[in-house]
Amino acid sequence: MTHPGTPRDQQPTTGEQAPTGGHQTADPYTRAAARAAEDPEGFWLEAAGLIDWTTPPTRALDDSRAPIYRWFPDGELNVCYNALDRHVIAGRGDDAALVYDSPVTDTVRTYTYAELTELTARFARVLADRGVGKGDRVIIYMPMIPEAVISMLACARLGAVHSVVFGGFSAHELAVRIDDTAPKAVISTSCGIERSRVIEYKPLLDRALELAEARPEFTVIVQRPQHPCTLVEGRDLDYAELMDATPEGAPCTPVKATDELYVLYTSGTTGRPKGIVRDSGGYATALAWSLPNLFDLHPGDTMFTASDVGWVVGHSYIVYAPLIGGVTTVLFEGKPIGTPDASTFFRVVSEHRANVFFAAPTAMRVIRKEDPEGAFMQQYDLSSVRGWFLAGERLDPDTYAWTTEKLAAATGRDIPVIDNWWQTETGWPIATNPIGLHRFPLKAGSPTKPVPGYQVEIVDAGGEPVPAGQDGLVVIRLPLPPGTMATVWGDDERFVSSYLSAFEGYYLTGDGGYLDEDGYVYVMGRTDDVINVAGHRLSTGTMEAAIAAHPAVAECAVIGVHDETKGQVPRAFVVLADGADTDAEALAGELVTLVRSEVGPVAALKRVDIVPALPKTRSGKILRKTMREIADHRSDVVVPSTIEDPEVLERMRGALEG
Repeated sequence: MTHPGTPRDQQPTTGEQAPTGGHQTADPYTRAAARAAEDPEGFWLEAAGLIDWTTPPTRALDDSRAPIYRWFPDGELNVCYNALDRHVIAGRGDDAALVYDSPVTDTVRTYTYAELTELTARFARVLADRGVGKGDRVIIYMPMIPEAVISMLACARLGAVHSVVFGGFSAHELAVRIDDTAPKAVISTSCGIERSRVIEYKPLLDRALELAEARPEFTVIVQRPQHPCTLVEGRDLDYAELMDATPEGAPCTPVKATDELYVLYTSGTTGRPKGIVRDSGGYATALAWSLPNLFDLHPGDTMFTASDVGWVVGHSYIVYAPLIGGVTTVLFEGKPIGTPDASTFFRVVSEHRANVFFAAPTAMRVIRKEDPEGAFMQQYDLSSVRGWFLAGERLDPDTYAWTTEKLAAATGRDIPVIDNWWQTETGWPIATNPIGLHRFPLKAGSPTKPVPGYQVEIVDAGGEPVPAGQDGLVVIRLPLPPGTMATVWGDDERFVSSYLSAFEGYYLTGDGGYLDEDGYVYVMGRTDDVINVAGHRLSTGTMEAAIAAHPAVAECAVIGVHDETKGQVPRAFVVLADGADTDAEALAGELVTLVRSEVGPVAALKRVDIVPALPKTRSGKILRKTMREIADHRSDVVVPSTIEDPEVLERMRGALEG
């Protein structure tokens, strides 16, 4: 058993164990990948030793319901215990667990493992005293405040299933999720705070509860001093008052490894929601294994993940993985720019001595737009950083190159800028440069190698393998490793039909790409972002990479629009870099020439529109599908509920329809 207090230089990892066969002399990554492929049950049963179990599993994989697989079917544990209590028991109670850094409220507060354990246990008692128990659902509708993390962990402590809804979602979308999970309670707050406004949560929650058919028994409201709200008598309870009246905490409730930990809805959900179900034992094991092996993080280190607990990255690498691994995690309430400026991420890294930074490529692009020379980086001490991870969308080569160059200039060191490809469905990385196992040479445009446990393959539309370097559909051989989705909430058939039925024995990622001759993965975008121009299948990601290389371009998106003759033709939308002084017509001509040179004449790019901003989801993904539907004059245009600013899309509508 590995204990959370063990020093980093004494921490064993599954990747160091030599597999059977001829891999003993290979690097640790190759040994781990080979063993995970050849003996997945042995590999993951050993990895389960990184977790404390009330009933240790004796077998790893249950394939009795294939293609739905379950991990550690006879094991029992509590995820909150693994994230909090065991570190206190190991003598690390005074170590920092959570650092809350909120430039929008001018607040920085550190919670030790002992403090976070005590607060979580007390709030778990608050919920338990009102009937919340094992298997009950609780919706958490909150911004990036410590009470959001406490609420998640309190649910896990009781064996209740939490579902975090991104703070500020519309009342309708919140109501849809309430109806899908039928929660016993909703935990929310009076408001969220952004750089220039206060977002009132309570009116949104009140309206959602009016719309929902499934009514929770009670709500708990965290009153924020920036905008307190009025509570509904008999339904709404004040968080602070409840905590003051509850001095004793609740114990951890053991659950089966296969029991649900949380439900998280995919960002593109429209109509009937698709709730991704994460189990307890497989998820805890995968995250515990990933932290030292993929991120080179160990007890005493610090991880700053600039995401939101409403997204899967926030679940996995703000909350559960760092705390399970005994690492300090930074909870950041703010934006990459405007709080107060484009220096804020570098300040946080410097002040809290973060060893790993994790954000979306969009964050680096908006920072670059504000600070193209990277001057802010050079104002702060970034010497603690070992890895700069970017995930959530494709890391284009130009953003990779800029970030690498500016970090090197600011630190005088080669800090790896690491693409990180995964999905809400998988819960943790599918492909990355596993710097805790072996640091591979980086290649622009690639997240490097498949993570041990994921057997990534490329097939054509008929399911046949394609040669190295040839584009195709990215699939993963079953079974998926622990930590990936267990099913769709309440609908196993939908899970199978959506993800497992296209090709027998494979999970369909929905992404297109290729593997090169060195086994590096290249993910070029969603399969519906591959366009067909006069019979030629072309990746819009390849065209975007060419356009983004132009110094006048801060961001871009390429979509395929309907054409009577060629089937589809590409159109580019470009946001200019700050200070770019260029004639629009001349720039369009240069970009067309650039794409022709980089991609070839078959790309047939002829139209480039310069726009002030691109429409995105709150997690930073560009709404290419929605843009394409508007450009094609579709009557059934779908605008995702996660859109960041609907006005950006409306301002673009004229250009799209023209």
